[in-house]
Amino acid sequence: MEAVFIPVAIVGMLFIGLPWLIFHYVTQWKKAATLTGEDEKLLDELNDLARRLDERMCSIERIMTAENPNWRALACDPAAAGLESLATTNQPRRIER
Repeated sequence: MEAVFIPVAIVGMLFIGLPWLIFHYVTQWKKAATLTGEDEKLLDELNDLARRLDERMCSIERIMTAENPNWRALACDPAAAGLESLATTNQPRRIER
């Protein structure tokens, strides 16, 4: 009796249990990989926020350029602005235009 039961159990596990287990987890992974409606709404809101922030940055850059056309060089090169010595001394230094 045992000689028949063990091979039947092994064949059942190989051809029924193992594929069921694989298909079960494949469907779970597919469900988890999709975006929900809430995720899509959040992405839309973040995209809108990023667009608005980009517009604000463009406006600020236009204003800064109108006030001082050389502001980018001052902001990007701390040596030209005299900010290099601020790291060694604790006294604030005024930048002259």
